Amino acid sequence: MQDTLAEVSPSRGRQFFAVAVLLGMGALLLRMTFAGAGTSWLDGLVLAMSVVAFYAAWIMYRSTDRRILLTTEGLFLSDGSCLGAIDDIVSVDRGTFTFKPSNGFLVRMRNKGVFMWQPGLYWRMGRRIGVGGIAHAAQCKQMADMLSIRLAERTAEAAGH
Repeated sequence: MQDTLAEVSPSRGRQFFAVAVLLGMGALLLRMTFAGAGTSWLDGLVLAMSVVAFYAAWIMYRSTDRRILLTTEGLFLSDGSCLGAIDDIVSVDRGTFTFKPSNGFLVRMRNKGVFMWQPGLYWRMGRRIGVGGIAHAAQCKQMADMLSIRLAERTAEAAGH
């Protein structure tokens, strides 16, 4: 992996708030479960939802220790795994009505990739990568702008040859 051009990392304040909201939701659902008579299948469903909320809080807390790095080769996680190669990126979209994470951007890829997801940081489904969520908005904007510049340079080089 080459030099880092841009980096996106989670905001600790937003991480704390997101995990606290999920824990609070899990606690409220758990209280609803034990406040009921316990004889309905709906009580079991609410209990399952509380377990999922606690699990999601743990996953979000654990997963936001990672960062996303933009290098000359593509988008990588801080552990070295590749989200997408720069040659495979088709476009970057930061539009208001784009289906993207909060404060983030959407990357469209040429080829489909495997499903990847780190709550609050990124997701990859098919040909789309969404970066953002509880990440710093300024870092996401900088990375999206850097990617757009790289794509414009690549298009200009292809047109010039």
